[in-house]
Amino acid sequence: MVTDRVGDFIIRLKNAAMIGKREVVLPYSAYIVAIAKKLKELGFLTEIKVSDDEHKTLKVMLAFNEKGESKLRGVRRVSKPGRRLYAGHTHAHTVKGGTGARILSSSSGIISDSEARKNRIGGEELFEIW
Repeated sequence: MVTDRVGDFIIRLKNAAMIGKREVVLPYSAYIVAIAKKLKELGFLTEIKVSDDEHKTLKVMLAFNEKGESKLRGVRRVSKPGRRLYAGHTHAHTVKGGTGARILSSSSGIISDSEARKNRIGGEELFEIW
């Protein structure tokens, strides 16, 4: 059993990107689906599928550029189960000079750092992705 679903999800994505794997299959969670939708919106994922069989699973497809390289180059978990970190909209800074994103969990749902600044919303800093 996994105690940190978000950490498990992003590490699976990073490992798949490092070896050039196009899809990742993991246990279903509505929270992880919301994060995956945000990553698709940001261009790191291309497709999200939820299976409806006995054990629900989530299948995500990684995005690749025209050279065949993964668009996902790295991730870093910010808030962890043992240490939750929260930030206001003024502290939701850009990642890697704007090429990456910081994902936050707010009262409005899962948002990126740019949305946090634009809508003046803070929240729990989940992870950085670039």
